[in-house]
Amino acid sequence: MSARVAFCRFALLLAAFTLFAVPVFAHFIPRDATVLAFLKPEGQTLKLLIRVPLKGIEDVEFPRREQEYVDLARIDQALQDAARIFLVDNLSLYEGDTLLPAPRIVSTRMSLESDRSFETYDRALAHVTGPPLPPDTSIFWEQGILDVLLEYPIQSDRSYFSVRAAFDRLALTVITSLRFIPPGGVERAYELEGDAGLVRLDPRWHQAAARFVVLGFEHILSGTDHLLFLLLLIIPFRSLRTLVPIVTAFTVAHSITLIASAYQLAPGALWFPPLIETLIATSIFYMALENIVRVRPVGRWIITFAFGLVHGFGFSFVLEHTLQFAGSHLLMSLLAFNVGVELGQLLVLVLAVPLLNLLFKHVVTERMGTIILSVIVGHTAWDWMIERFGVLRQFPWPDVTAGDLASALRWLMVLVALTAGAWLISVMTHRSTHAKRGEPAE
Repeated sequence: MSARVAFCRFALLLAAFTLFAVPVFAHFIPRDATVLAFLKPEGQTLKLLIRVPLKGIEDVEFPRREQEYVDLARIDQALQDAARIFLVDNLSLYEGDTLLPAPRIVSTRMSLESDRSFETYDRALAHVTGPPLPPDTSIFWEQGILDVLLEYPIQSDRSYFSVRAAFDRLALTVITSLRFIPPGGVERAYELEGDAGLVRLDPRWHQAAARFVVLGFEHILSGTDHLLFLLLLIIPFRSLRTLVPIVTAFTVAHSITLIASAYQLAPGALWFPPLIETLIATSIFYMALENIVRVRPVGRWIITFAFGLVHGFGFSFVLEHTLQFAGSHLLMSLLAFNVGVELGQLLVLVLAVPLLNLLFKHVVTERMGTIILSVIVGHTAWDWMIERFGVLRQFPWPDVTAGDLASALRWLMVLVALTAGAWLISVMTHRSTHAKRGEPAE
């Protein structure tokens, strides 16, 4: 028998052994899991209360008694192991910029799914440090809940704290509901999905601003509808000197409605988001149509300002979940987000203007290229508009109340004031231009 044949038989034998050696069961991963947590600094101790469903913990063997019920009389060590492996090893807490040492596991409890003690910090603390379940309680391990009290040594309860909770191993989708209770301060609630990275629980103004500048920059570059709207603004002009005021008008406008939405001044009805999404698609379609029928659109910054008010509401839907990371610096974070959006838009201008100039110089004429690009973008916007209007029409016409009328009147007054201001600026700019040229103003 040749060496080649012997090698092939050995390889087949090894593959068969490996195949049959694999266990016939797989690790079951739940679809979703919710982790509840309280974090409270007291003196030189940082207390962390955590509740996590045991259905996501399968690498720890829980002692059993008859009929596969958990043996609660012998479960303490298993709960300690589960707390260390799945919680402590996946937690990172910082005091300032210093990583805190491993915590002390003060207490662990197995609880029933029906237990509601984690609705408040005091009740949760009393429950975790109180008596455990009676040993004769009949409960399967996957129906139980693991409650843990951890304590970290800290320098001062007035320090700035940060946390990274990487509990994404517990399920396909993990939501960590964390409530931070600073001494003498207002309780702050955070809802973190999966591994949300490092979260500063009481950020300083510059930390919040830096985070939201990055968010704004990333959002404008990843938002297809906003990028297409920006592209349609660029095509007819392709001059940074002309485009910067137009893009800035868009930023100022969406800043107004974004800030208003963050302060709960926008409608909260379910039909409002699909209405705004439909209007955003409509704004893109209108810009495409104007580029097709007009060679040099006049007063482009005014219509851009008007559509910017609509896009601002769209930005607010994106930030709705992210504003929890602003801490007490809500306005600063909103302004920082808009700065990030403006930086992203300027980057698009710097990249797109030279490319469009090259396209119109070497590939296609300016007018024909403008029409072709506008038709392509307009066709996409039309499809979006029809699709989004289909979603919008599923909502019944809202019942208009006196409060709705008052809110609409306030917004109408704001729009009238903004329109009057835009018209006044346009007239003054027009007269200034004619004065510089030595022409009489019309």
